[in-house]
Amino acid sequence: MSSQYITVRETAQILAVSEKKVMDLIEGGNLQAYRIADQFLRLKRNEVIDMHSTGQVVSENVVEIYTPGERVRDFFYFNDFYLIAFAVIGALLYIIFYTAY
Repeated sequence: MSSQYITVRETAQILAVSEKKVMDLIEGGNLQAYRIADQFLRLKRNEVIDMHSTGQVVSENVVEIYTPGERVRDFFYFNDFYLIAFAVIGALLYIIFYTAY
């Protein structure tokens, strides 16, 4: 099941335009953007699909590649809590089972 809110990059991919064009559409009031946690800019998927299906936006020939470096950076950014928790739990388990009394 897909999320109700999507990123600017996903919006650009759906509309086949650049991310700058998406930002211009937001600033121009053609697309409604929402701030999640006052930090992340998101758009409603159904609004973007409606805009795409009505043909209100002319597609551009833009290819923005999501590089492996960006994927790794995003993985650590969005999963940092889980990685730190895993490391702490591993350290505690090591202390409990392998330290001599």
